[in-house]
Amino acid sequence: MSKIETRLEELGLQLPNCPKPVADYIPGQIFLDRLVYISGQDCRKDGILLHEGKLGADVSIQEGVLCARQSVLNCLAALKNTIGDLDRVKKIVKILGFVASAPGFDQHPAVINGGSQLLIQLFGEDGRHARAAIGTSELPFNTPVEIEMIVELKQ
Repeated sequence: MSKIETRLEELGLQLPNCPKPVADYIPGQIFLDRLVYISGQDCRKDGILLHEGKLGADVSIQEGVLCARQSVLNCLAALKNTIGDLDRVKKIVKILGFVASAPGFDQHPAVINGGSQLLIQLFGEDGRHARAAIGTSELPFNTPVEIEMIVELKQ
């Protein structure tokens, strides 16, 4: 078990199985032997969305934070599936977070912080990353949050 998976257990969390793609793409792609691009992951746990709908209407900010956290866990599962061992991670470079939003909702950064804070808890300073938190009118399958990730590997 990797140090990161041990840390997850200490936080009372478990790395899920790698989510299966819902269309014609792969969960992760290694580029130039040192960067890994992880496809967008929603907030499914055991195949079921934690919450459905839009922030500011159907989903509270706190529920959105939990959705972002689950989305990052699913990104980490896709990362492990792609690289084999999470201890190969040198740095979380960037995450891109999408938040399905009702008109007038503008707290996207607060929602995506759920994922960002988990990465910092797991990787320490190497978990600090560049980020965008974007509101959108719709996300696939009525998920409230989707996150993709770019990671640098140790050489």
